Amino acid sequence: MTDDTAIHGTVAEGFESVRAEFGSAAAEEGGEYAAQVVAYRNGERVVDLWTGPDVTADSLFGAYSASKGAAHLVVALLVQDGVLDLDREVGSYWPEFAAEGKGDLLLRELLAHRAGLVGADAGFTLHELADDRIVAERLAGQRPYWRPGSTFGYHALVIGALSGEVVRRATGRTVQEHFAERVRDAYEVDFHLGLPADQEPRYLSAEPPVATPERLAARAAEATNAHSLSGIAFNRHHPDNPELWKLPNFPVVRALGPASLGGVASARGLARMYAATISEIDGRAPLLEPATAAAFAQLQSVGYDLVNRVHKAFAVGFHATSEVYPVLGQGAFGHSGAGGQQAFADPRHGLAYGFTRRRFPFPNGPAPENERLIRAVVTSSEALR
Repeated sequence: MTDDTAIHGTVAEGFESVRAEFGSAAAEEGGEYAAQVVAYRNGERVVDLWTGPDVTADSLFGAYSASKGAAHLVVALLVQDGVLDLDREVGSYWPEFAAEGKGDLLLRELLAHRAGLVGADAGFTLHELADDRIVAERLAGQRPYWRPGSTFGYHALVIGALSGEVVRRATGRTVQEHFAERVRDAYEVDFHLGLPADQEPRYLSAEPPVATPERLAARAAEATNAHSLSGIAFNRHHPDNPELWKLPNFPVVRALGPASLGGVASARGLARMYAATISEIDGRAPLLEPATAAAFAQLQSVGYDLVNRVHKAFAVGFHATSEVYPVLGQGAFGHSGAGGQQAFADPRHGLAYGFTRRRFPFPNGPAPENERLIRAVVTSSEALR
């Protein structure tokens, strides 16, 4: 392994280009750039880098929607165990969900953002949004915004509460409890759906995107009505809805760890979680059998996303990550976060990747430097074959 001073941490021999790309990203954004990037190859950590004020290898960042990957890893494990069935109706686990014409929706369809249940008519307070049980109870009786199963749209702030309620009804335990026992503790994964109080000092608060006149103008031009489908999905129609970038900074969100948005992780945690899904880690068997990983990576919803209003590709509870980064192998699966966080497993290359950053990017979503970093990781790995 080799060391660097400006960009802290190590890379394995052959992965020097990843450090170079990370350094370029830091230089382009300036001295306040704060981020981490970690990659595994065949169960071995080959990239472990961090930079920026106050950032260490063990700093924790808000995971935003990368939390969905942790939650749906739990679902995958329960399907693998035979406890859940992707082709069984959601209402068979959760009878109240069948109200308002939702009775035929399959668990597979729910996980592929096809329920038409992207939000509640009246919206949610912050404390309601942070509590998956409350969100699930409210949405069970909600009339869907499209015929369930007929099309799809990103259930941005609620999908983890919906799938999590299925888990709770089937097992008597929450997604957060399953994740802590089977993934976080069993595989020493630095990812928390519910941050313990004694870990709070490690958390680095999220910072807002840099607001330039050009960016403010672009944001105003792209703004949608708060009562549109997109507005409802992101809770913008509720009068007390905070800006998206602020969500992990609220103690109630970190403490409860809502499965759609409230996780807290380091890049080490993100990458190790996905490495553990497909590779042996420190003598521990992979969490997922190859058939399970392939089933959850299979494309389910492809085309025009009614919420995001762009072309999207969803697998079963995960992003079909190779559709975003074509350098990856078919069957790569993971989940990004609005704060720039990115994490995935690529079984064909034996790779896992985790990236966190402190300042919310503009526009929100997977930060642009991920494309360069991921390409460098894949290229370096292929050169070693």
